[in-house]
Amino acid sequence: MTSVRVRAVRRLTVVAAATGLCATGVAGSGGPAAAADAATRSAAAPAAQGAFAGGIPEQRSGAMATLNGLRTSDQAVVTVGGEKQKVGAGLFEMSVDGGGTLQTYGLDALNPIQEQSRYAEGEWKSSSLSGNRNAGKIRWIVEHSYPRRNDLQALAKSAGAKRLTPQTAAAGTQVAIWRFAENGARGVVGDGGRGEGPPKRPLITAADPSAQKLAAYLVKKARSMREPGPSLTFDKAEVSGKSGERPGPVTVRTKAAAVSVAPGPRAASQGVRIVDGKGKRVRTAHNGTKLYFALPEGVEAGSASLTAQTATKVPVGRVLTGAGERGRGQAQIVAGSSQSTVSATAAVNWAARGPLPATTASENCDGSGVDITVLNSGDTAFPLRVGKQREDIAKGKRGTVTVPVAEDQPYRIPVRGPNGYAKTFSGVLDCTTSAAGGGLTQQKAAATVERPATVGGGAAAAGTGDLAETGGGGTRLFTALAIGLLAVGVTTLRILRRRH
Repeated sequence: MTSVRVRAVRRLTVVAAATGLCATGVAGSGGPAAAADAATRSAAAPAAQGAFAGGIPEQRSGAMATLNGLRTSDQAVVTVGGEKQKVGAGLFEMSVDGGGTLQTYGLDALNPIQEQSRYAEGEWKSSSLSGNRNAGKIRWIVEHSYPRRNDLQALAKSAGAKRLTPQTAAAGTQVAIWRFAENGARGVVGDGGRGEGPPKRPLITAADPSAQKLAAYLVKKARSMREPGPSLTFDKAEVSGKSGERPGPVTVRTKAAAVSVAPGPRAASQGVRIVDGKGKRVRTAHNGTKLYFALPEGVEAGSASLTAQTATKVPVGRVLTGAGERGRGQAQIVAGSSQSTVSATAAVNWAARGPLPATTASENCDGSGVDITVLNSGDTAFPLRVGKQREDIAKGKRGTVTVPVAEDQPYRIPVRGPNGYAKTFSGVLDCTTSAAGGGLTQQKAAATVERPATVGGGAAAAGTGDLAETGGGGTRLFTALAIGLLAVGVTTLRILRRRH
């Protein structure tokens, strides 16, 4: 087969349509509520501080890891619209912050990877598996193939293959995953390059005959499975309350038998205790444990945090996506895990009176943007402003603003509140595979500068222009995808009001 080298810069052409808008709470009556305790995040996972600073920290709980590269692989051939490209296909390795190793497979055959890039554990709905009707079958594959099933002789017999090595078993498994990931992705139509309508589905085959037989076997046998639960997270990222109260609860969600719980340095210095529903101090917790922040009477307005941490295996089938503004890359699915350090952080804001915001953010693939949600537990309204639009969030009410962001576009969204309340959410929206953007020919584009969609914070520094590989074997696949450009203007912002 002829290998077509696509010579294009990997940077994405995007429109920073949200530049200049401001997601801000206007100063009102009452005391200050400061940002979450970043010192605790650093103490809990020192190596992860940069990644947390560059992503949505509340939703980046669980494992944080660095991609070491493609470790066990063979070759695959990707064909789109008659063009062919050889790529490395197989198992990646990641080093977990604080200790541990993950084995993962990629979820996007056409999206390049960058060694030493940062990843964070997340949910299917905030990844390229969002809306993919085959997501559950991909989990079945990682549960029933290599390395989870490491008897290669038995695996080869099941697949009708002559012989499988670790390299060809990994390649066949990766090809099967890519087929389901690419062909089930939102926005992908057509018939494998036969011309029924753009954009076309990629045709993905393994170069080795035995790997190809394994891929076909896995695709045929796959059955849908549910998304696995998180290694460790909280159901709420931030709560708020008044001095002397016990704001909460924040509920532990974990697969581990037990986790350690500790207040952040600021909490300890201000006399804030982490307690259960009866007011008893909590140092260890398990799945379902409800935690509260016990605030002393008369303490000045401020903020604090708590951190839960443990060592456990990250569940097979969990997704990891790029962390931070420069976290763009091929999303990964966990295929194996050693005992790994995982942690989660929750924050509290308090004051004696006035609005009391608790702000969270989540990537909304259905809404093509990032949801910024504010719950006001104070005794006066919290004025939330997005550009020229304004929403007064009454006491005890919740308001959500969806900021539109283009696929694969970095974003940076600051939220400001009364008397110094400040939070910034940033990351990269990764809701579909590159197959939805078109074939290999459509990816050839002029070099451009990638800038984040910034809301009220100014544009971030331009990208470095580094080139990256999809896999191993020295075959590079350079992409410059221009997917789902933002519509310019404030009118596309949605402000939703829901009862608390």
